[in-house]
Amino acid sequence: MGQQQLLLVILVTIIVGIATVVAINTFSSAADSANIDSVRNDMISIAASAQSHYLKPVMLGGGGRTFNGLGFQDLAFPSNGISADSTSAENENGLYVLAVAGDGQSVTITASPASADGYVPGTITAGVLTVGTAATTPLTGTIQPDGYVPTN
Repeated sequence: MGQQQLLLVILVTIIVGIATVVAINTFSSAADSANIDSVRNDMISIAASAQSHYLKPVMLGGGGRTFNGLGFQDLAFPSNGISADSTSAENENGLYVLAVAGDGQSVTITASPASADGYVPGTITAGVLTVGTAATTPLTGTIQPDGYVPTN
């Protein structure tokens, strides 16, 4: 092989290597973005279910126009496990934590996407979740009787 052909083979190898690295980075970024979108969809689903619980009378198992005592056991949320106090739940997308305000008229939901830095999944034994480590930059939102407001 001549020097020109050898140089061409080396150049093609370098270009293919760079293209492979760019493709891997693009795929990883798209997977992280898809996970965050799934977590946001889960948060909206939790908000809708919480608002339904708020409006349902106590006699029918609802909150009777309050969020007091709301937990994941009261919500239609597909989870792999729920914590013993029912304020935390986890699924394939991440970890979700509910915090009811003192007046019972709003709920803050904090979600840690599984793809986020610092996230360590919890352990689930017999359907009961032992909470893992939350992400360093979780997503948050506030559920109110008349709507859901994402914070970030």
